[in-house]
Amino acid sequence: MGIDTKALEEGEQFAPRFSQDGLIGCITVDDSTGDVLMFAQMNREALDKTLASGVVHYWSRSRGALWRKGDTSGQTQSLVELRVDCDQDALLARVNVGGDGGACHTGRRSCFYRRIETAKGASRLVEAK
Repeated sequence: MGIDTKALEEGEQFAPRFSQDGLIGCITVDDSTGDVLMFAQMNREALDKTLASGVVHYWSRSRGALWRKGDTSGQTQSLVELRVDCDQDALLARVNVGGDGGACHTGRRSCFYRRIETAKGASRLVEAK
């Protein structure tokens, strides 16, 4: 039996709502600057390990594997605070960033390094400043 809407939205019970494929989206921001660093997915194991260890874990859809941020890149993320949205189907992680301070596998600080520019009915990506 599921939790009722009022309890879900206003109550104290943490009841994350994973998608049918067992994932929940997580937006990650730098606690010291508020910069959005990345968006990734967590499964139940990644969420549990994050909460238990204080080191952010994700589920890699491309690799089909649990991923502790920083194991290969050195770009560690220590959890400062984890929030859940109103209907508990999205997470917001505030983190302290280690390593070179980046979060993106391309070597950039943020995965959101391009903006969409529209001109004459066509869209293209350009480097964000």
